[in-house]
Amino acid sequence: MSRELDALTVVNQLRDLAADPLNRRAIVQDNGCLPGLILFLDHPNPQVVYSALLAVRYLAECRTNREKMKGELGMMLSLQNVMQKSSSPGETKLLASEIYEILQAAGNEAEQAEAASCRRKAHFFLGSTNKRAKTVVLHIDGLDDSTRRSLCEEALLKIRGVISFTFQMAVKRCVVRIRSDIKAEALGTAINSTKVMKAAQVVKGEDGGELMLPFQEGAEEEAVVEHNEDIPDYLPEEESPSQEQDKAVTRVGSITDGVGWLSTAANFLSRSFYW
Repeated sequence: MSRELDALTVVNQLRDLAADPLNRRAIVQDNGCLPGLILFLDHPNPQVVYSALLAVRYLAECRTNREKMKGELGMMLSLQNVMQKSSSPGETKLLASEIYEILQAAGNEAEQAEAASCRRKAHFFLGSTNKRAKTVVLHIDGLDDSTRRSLCEEALLKIRGVISFTFQMAVKRCVVRIRSDIKAEALGTAINSTKVMKAAQVVKGEDGGELMLPFQEGAEEEAVVEHNEDIPDYLPEEESPSQEQDKAVTRVGSITDGVGWLSTAANFLSRSFYW
């Protein structure tokens, strides 16, 4: 196995562990994992960089982690480098910018308002910390197996402005992070274009319950979809933190299962300081 493939495997595992809220403090407190993620931000493979950013974004959701993450040697500088690098894809720059703003706010008065938003939010990413991005929850009829999930991935990756997405197969949901100027109808158009699935947007009603709003056919036709023509290989969904529990890296509530692997990851990082 090549060293680059090893790096991608390790960063994907760290990303999946960071997806579990119970693992986030342990990862940040580990002496090797957070510095290793910072090194991954400078990796020549854009897939490794994007996966590392997703892991860092998960870790930043834990408010108690942010001060340490901000002060970690090279963290803020590496995020700036990703944001300024001309070769970085737009979605990668946007994600790096979002993380930078969250960490930059750590310790300020604005942190209290951000923490209140964090407690209210139960989606993949925080929605109120960056005005340039938003989260849309889709319910997808026909999302029954890995083949259909792959079709969804292909459809969503064609939309320029999609930052990230994660599937909840058990309830046929997809949580999509997009630029604020992208309309939810564009996502519905992409999913419905598969001809075997149909999407509806999940929103909260006035009584706090969930409502599913189907996309109107006229709105879908009018939605302008800007397609990605040259994008890097995106992360395989088989390694997504939202996969079925029996295949997950660590189950929710089983932090001890993940901590042992952190040691293995840290050892790899210490052996691979330079790529």
